[in-house]
Order: sequence, then structure tokens, then C-alpha cells
Amino acid sequence: MGPVPRILLAFIAVSGAAHADEISQLGPLRASAGQAVSGYLEVPASGDAGARIPVSLVRGASDGPVLALIAGTHGYEYPGITALQRLRQSIDPRDLRGTLILVHIANPPSFYGRTIYTSPVDGKNLNRVFPGRPDGTLSERIAHEITTEVIAKADFLVDLHAGDGNEALRPYVYMPVTGDARLDAATRGMALAFGLDHIVIDTGRIAPADATKFVDQTALARGIPAITTETGQLGQNDENWVALAERGIQNLMRHLGMLEGTTEPNTGVVWLGDYQVITSPVTGVFRATVRDGYAVAEGGLVGELYDAFGAKVSDVRAPFAGIVNYVIGTPPAVEGQPLGMVSRIAAPPD
Repeated sequence: MGPVPRILLAFIAVSGAAHADEISQLGPLRASAGQAVSGYLEVPASGDAGARIPVSLVRGASDGPVLALIAGTHGYEYPGITALQRLRQSIDPRDLRGTLILVHIANPPSFYGRTIYTSPVDGKNLNRVFPGRPDGTLSERIAHEITTEVIAKADFLVDLHAGDGNEALRPYVYMPVTGDARLDAATRGMALAFGLDHIVIDTGRIAPADATKFVDQTALARGIPAITTETGQLGQNDENWVALAERGIQNLMRHLGMLEGTTEPNTGVVWLGDYQVITSPVTGVFRATVRDGYAVAEGGLVGELYDAFGAKVSDVRAPFAGIVNYVIGTPPAVEGQPLGMVSRIAAPPD
């Protein structure tokens, strides 16, 4: 991909200046230039046990952008968590331009409780309650802490996901498109630099800043370029999935001028759009008939639903012809929860 584009350099210059006074502190942590520190963002108890969010602040020896990397928003999605642990142990702040904010496990209750999607404390999906509330449930308070201490201080943001414990998923990036030319150019550069060969164009309208629901939307509503990455499946933490996240992060840091080196080009992108999540009409037992990455025809069979006794309840079919981004790879099906996601093949965005 070559040198950093001028439009991105301009974005870095403007956004970096806005945060110049904030990057020395993250919650209780303070770091001088060329220093890395780790600790916890504390979410106090409030009718529950509260939470301690493990974070690191890595300040480079020279100026540059502030990149926030958030892992474990869903606690059963492990490759991003491991990738950030490795980055924390391997990065030398003296080789870094700018600042890294690492959120190692955004959702400790879900991580330690081994739950998919939702917190075992309040039953809420952390990636549906942003920007959070300081007086809300535990998930809402965690979201508020991450919004105020991490997202608000970033110039660029990546929310690192993977296939949850029930999701067979082919790696891809969500690339939001907002209509703001400068913001969209920066976000597209990030999506390409991360290096995954499937990019989903997300044209959903940006919600108001006080009702964004998602991590990436919370950043975008504040003018911060952001992408969401998916690098793994079925709660696995295999080296292959971790390495995808690691390579993506390193390539992105080179793209942003934070590390020396040339950005590896992403020349084989499959662009996807108009994605639709297929949810279960009933609670029962699901048997998938496709795999992640399969092409399906409109109305093609994605899976079958059965009751607890093995009697067939219904077929699950694709809403249109496209690619299966993920499909549920374990039997439990809960009414209203995902069974799979399908996207159309799309032309590259302008």
C-alpha cells in the first residue's frame, strides 16, 4: 500500500493535536514518553461486584496518533485478547511513534464466566449498550468507563472480535461508511491495512452519540475512524486465528506511521455488503447445512430447526444470494438470537 496517504496524514495531524494533552494518562495509569504501563480501570460495585478492566498505556518516544485496540468486548472471543497480550510483551515504546491504548479484556464478567454474547451479571450484550451509563447495570457502567477513558482519547480505534463460542466464522472486517469523506477515507485505509481478505461495507446510519450501541459506532459518532475485525471461530484460540489479529495490528500500525516498515498490500479483497443476520424464530435445536464462507443461492438452505425431541420445526433459508459470513456451529438455538449472517458480493466502494 506504500506511503501513508496525504488525507490520512492530515487526519492524524488534526486528530492527534486534539488529544495531545490526554495521552499521558489512562484512568489511574500515567506514562511518560517512551514508557509502557499496565493496570486496571475500576468499575465500582453497585448492587454487584463491579469489574476491573485490564488495560495498558504505551507511549512512544516520539509523537504520533493515539490508537485504541479493544479486545474481549465479547468475553468468549479469545484471539484478540491473546494478540494484545503478545503486543504488550513485545512492543518497545522506544520504537513507537504515538500512543497505544490496549484494552485487554473489555468484558471481564463474560470472559471469566465463559458466556457468549451476554454478561452473566446483568444478561446484557456489552456491544449493544454503548456509550453506557455511569449509574446503569454493570455492562452499562463498563461501556461508560471504556467510552470516557478509552474511546474519547483515541484518534483511531479497532474493536477486535472473533466467532463467539457458538459461531463458525470466516474472518472479515466491518468497514463503516458514514458519508463523511475524510472519516470514510481514514476508515477504508484502516480496513485495507488490517489485511483480511473479506471486508463488509457497513452503511448503517450512525446513531446519535448518546445512543450508539456498538463500540465502533461510538467512536465514529465522535469523529474517530473505527473498524471491527473478526478473526476466529467457535471460541477457539488457535495460533492461526491469533496470528491473523497480530499481523493485522502490526500492519495497521505501519499504515498509521506508528512503526517503521512498509504496509503489506491487501490485493485480494472480496467486498461484501447488504449483510443480514438471520435470527431464530423459535427456541430449539439447530443443525447447519452450510459452512462459513459458503456461497448460497437466494432461498438456499442454511440449516434446520428441530424441537427437543428431534421433530423438525422449520427450515432456515438464505434471504438472498451471497456469502455466509458465519453460521451457528453448535446445536442450541434461542428465539431471537443469530443463526447466521449472509452478505452480498459488492463492488468496491468509491
